[in-house]
Amino acid sequence: MSHHHSLVPAGPDPTLAAKSRSTWEVTRRVARYLRPYRRMALGTVACAVLSLACSFAYPKLTQLIIDEVIGQHRVDRLAPAVLALLGAFFLRDLFNSLRILINNTFEQAVIYDMRREVYARLQRLPVDYFDQRASGDLMTRVIEDVNAVERVLIDGTEQGSVALLSVVGVLIILFWSDPVLAAVALAPLPLLAGGAVWYTVTAHRRYRVQRLAASAMNALLMDNLQGVRQIKAFGREPHEERRFAERADALRHGTLGIMRAWALYSPGMSLVAALGTGVVLWVGGRQVLAGSMSLGQLVGFLFYLALFYEPVGRLHGLNQMLQAARAAGERVFDILDAPAERGGSHPHPTPDAPATSPADGWRARGEVVYDQVGFSYGVGKVALREICLRAAPGDMLALVGPTGAGKSTLVNLLPGFYPIGAGRIAIDGHDIQRLPLPLLRAQIAIVSQEPFLFNGTVRENILYGKLAATEAELVAAACAANCHEFISRLPDGYDSRVGERGIKLSVGEKQRVSIARALLKDAPVLILDEATASVDTATERLIQEALDRLMAGRTSFVIAHRLSTIRHADQILVVRHGQIVERGTHEELLSRDGLYARLARIQDSTFIEERFERLAVD
Repeated sequence: MSHHHSLVPAGPDPTLAAKSRSTWEVTRRVARYLRPYRRMALGTVACAVLSLACSFAYPKLTQLIIDEVIGQHRVDRLAPAVLALLGAFFLRDLFNSLRILINNTFEQAVIYDMRREVYARLQRLPVDYFDQRASGDLMTRVIEDVNAVERVLIDGTEQGSVALLSVVGVLIILFWSDPVLAAVALAPLPLLAGGAVWYTVTAHRRYRVQRLAASAMNALLMDNLQGVRQIKAFGREPHEERRFAERADALRHGTLGIMRAWALYSPGMSLVAALGTGVVLWVGGRQVLAGSMSLGQLVGFLFYLALFYEPVGRLHGLNQMLQAARAAGERVFDILDAPAERGGSHPHPTPDAPATSPADGWRARGEVVYDQVGFSYGVGKVALREICLRAAPGDMLALVGPTGAGKSTLVNLLPGFYPIGAGRIAIDGHDIQRLPLPLLRAQIAIVSQEPFLFNGTVRENILYGKLAATEAELVAAACAANCHEFISRLPDGYDSRVGERGIKLSVGEKQRVSIARALLKDAPVLILDEATASVDTATERLIQEALDRLMAGRTSFVIAHRLSTIRHADQILVVRHGQIVERGTHEELLSRDGLYARLARIQDSTFIEERFERLAVD
């Protein structure tokens, strides 16, 4: 098994906090997702307002029943008044039902748009962005954080608008009914406003801590699920249970921090509202006893007062939601604001591309030139120095050297996975930094030592090389890769599922499927991290035959692990400390009696990398 040198240093913690953004900035940016659905937004608010208007009839009708029906013993007016009251309730709940239906359609449409945009952006980010972040953290952002941002979009738009309208409407009714009592009812407002300011100022930090803890736990969970066989093999279940318990405990404490603040804030605001109601009841009760107000008027006023404090309480809840959305929005916008790959957002050449750039349908002949190429992945961490090489169309270049020499770095620059630090790489004379990335990568097929298969069928994995391939092309690629026979023996043939990361197939079977995928792509340039080292002799022969067919007529870069597979290479490049220290054919390098020749004299099957580590002594 090879040990590839990491192109990027150990980055920040995968759950590193995103850039801090103000509540206004987050709200302003997420508001644009509402624009395509203005009618739904208006429909939701309209239904909520109509439902609210029907609610306003309840206190007035109750006052009428108490004062004019019960107070005056008007039995004939009781049934119409009660029916009117029931009608108001019916209309209130009818409009509320319509609001829920429209709101949920609206909500899911916005979630879909936002989630799709975040995922599309992820697909266009450079490889080093993912080197520094855990997959579980990114999953949390796409799934949970998008939901949290969406809630303030939809609920904030609807409930916030209705709550404000309700507060204004009820205030008008209260002052119209009794200005003195209305002024008394407003006495607690300074306390309500002060509580809201305190919660807003202090909540953001708590929500950020909670979102980071959730991401850390999800990242560890995903890592452990993917590495469950290693955990079991080393008997590390108790160790991983402790690690997960620590992450889960951090999430528990983060969530409890939010809940403790809410436990003070929400009941405190309710108590203040209750005090306001108590003062109104005291003043109004004295007026009823003095005969300056009827009992029905006081009851109606108290019902309207409840309709005033209820939306005020809802605004406090929206404030909590807004703070959660702000913390989640920062993490979502960290993805949306990350710089995309060069040309990653469109399939066309960069504006400064020369007029001679190839058209979209261009297919390279396969000439590859590295001219004084350098690459660093951090201050003082140079990976490649002044790499010069030329591969003619159809040539096979083998890269050998100790672990960390820079072999993987060298080939990973060719498809533009990382930006070139110095020098130039050209395919058929075209600078790869001036080629649109989709066009560049269409010229290159990659077969890695540890092949990755998607959790789907064998057919889907092979067709990844050419989605529009015919059945005949699919089978031909499988036959050439020596995998048609074993696929035919699977329970469902090409439609058999391979499991996560291809776990249902053997190493050799996965490798042959990945070779079939590369054959179907039919790219003129091939990057091959040879993968015959960890399989038995019979499987190795099948894979080697498939690789020979794959390399035929293609320019191939082979990271080699065994001498037997590279004896016939057109060039063998010996890489050490990020530089090419020897180059030539097998026979030429033997005649020079250098490092390669010393390696070749070792007549066993030990991997080249292991021998280099013993021989390449400073």
